[in-house]
Amino acid sequence: MRLHKLKRVMSGAMISRICCCLGLQIAMRHAGTARTERYLVEDLLRKSRTSVGFYCNPCEVVLVYQLMLRSSGLIREKVLMDRLDGPANLMIVSDLDMTMVDHHVHDDHTSQLRFNALWESSYRHNSLLVFSTGRTVETYKWLKKRTPMLTPDIIITSVGTEIAYGESMVPDSGFEQFLNQNWDRDIVMEETNKFPQLKYQSESQQRQHKVSFDVEKEKAEGVMKALSECLEKRGLDIKIIFSGGHALDVVPKRGGKGQALVYLLNKFGDGKRPRNTLVCGDSGNDAELFTVPDVYGVMVSNAMEELLLWHTENVKNNPKIIHATERCASGIIQAIGHFKLGPNLSPRDVMDFPEGSLSSTNLGHAIVNFYLFYERWRRADVVNSVEHIPNLKAICYPSGVFVNPSGQKQRLHDCLDELPKFYGDKQGKKFRIWVDRVTSAQIGLDSWSVKFDKWELSDEEPKGCASTVVLRTKDSASDMFVWMHMDQTWLTGFGATDQTYSWLF
Repeated sequence: MRLHKLKRVMSGAMISRICCCLGLQIAMRHAGTARTERYLVEDLLRKSRTSVGFYCNPCEVVLVYQLMLRSSGLIREKVLMDRLDGPANLMIVSDLDMTMVDHHVHDDHTSQLRFNALWESSYRHNSLLVFSTGRTVETYKWLKKRTPMLTPDIIITSVGTEIAYGESMVPDSGFEQFLNQNWDRDIVMEETNKFPQLKYQSESQQRQHKVSFDVEKEKAEGVMKALSECLEKRGLDIKIIFSGGHALDVVPKRGGKGQALVYLLNKFGDGKRPRNTLVCGDSGNDAELFTVPDVYGVMVSNAMEELLLWHTENVKNNPKIIHATERCASGIIQAIGHFKLGPNLSPRDVMDFPEGSLSSTNLGHAIVNFYLFYERWRRADVVNSVEHIPNLKAICYPSGVFVNPSGQKQRLHDCLDELPKFYGDKQGKKFRIWVDRVTSAQIGLDSWSVKFDKWELSDEEPKGCASTVVLRTKDSASDMFVWMHMDQTWLTGFGATDQTYSWLF
């Protein structure tokens, strides 16, 4: 029967109810293994069948349906350039080694974890994180598996000669074509072979638009001048980048970290360009970043002499560029505060959990604070107070369910009842927790689905799971959230093989 004929004999509310139920049933068929999304649809479908006055907002059906399609792989990940509806409030463009990631022998990732908590709680939802590194894609992936590194929206690798987007790292083929102008790798190889001072780096460091060598620091300046003249005579447009006191890279003139950033900013176009951009670095191959017009810049306190000297000779009087007094990622946080670019108090810098902080009105804060409390509980970094468990139960729905990564179901309140016996079980150990890629979608008038990756790092290999939490506002008069449902699945290659491993929440 056609819809216009139905309207003659049925009320609008009845038609809406039937259409919504049909939509929910269709969504159920596409749910696959997306357990949390199935829970959401089952809940709405159950109410639609049992509640006399139930009205299912069609938007709820559409949003849940889209969530399940994404989870089952039927909708391809959006290009991250369009992740935000409008311009990013802040875009951070950061080098990795010794800027975002501290390789100091005694480092326990404190500064990086401080940044992680700040970013996921206050910036992920409306800002962009870009990593710009001299590493290749392969060595970047190797590093990411070994440190508490967030997933960037965009990554620039191989000293500004490759750009990729999103978790799946979709390459920017247009940028590759952009670099080809007056570039010939064979000629570069031919000319560099004439310089015995240059020692070819490992094959894994060589790329289509980057040829990499090691050279003694004392010989670098002379080699760079002579090599540049040789390649110019051969008709190539190139630049030579020296960094780390030994690394020499030959790249197209259109390449380099600064030019890659300019390319990205131009690609955003009118109306989408970030409101503020902060560039962060520590070595010579980061210098170009600080030459991009209208950006803020921070050289972390541990910046190398080569970058500090370049700064003195070129941009010393630029008030938008500072030399931080804190090292690595803590220097980035310092710069955010110095330039007043947004919140600069990391949740990790708050030592107590005031009432309501775990059910914050900010979805990102709610997730970050919950897991920060959980980490501190197991490390015995918070007082073992009898008030903590009742406070946690107050923000969890009494019949709420937790589905652990192995597929076992348990009431959220039962999980909280088990928490006291794990107090301090990680005391004195290198046990840390962080969340990554916190994103949310409203799935009802008072309900949200929050997706994120949850990671644990201890004396063993890091373990991670994809997590989905369903939150609802406590009541119509409150913006605080109640945890309704939690579902986790192991991330490929990062699951716990030991059945005795204590994985809670």
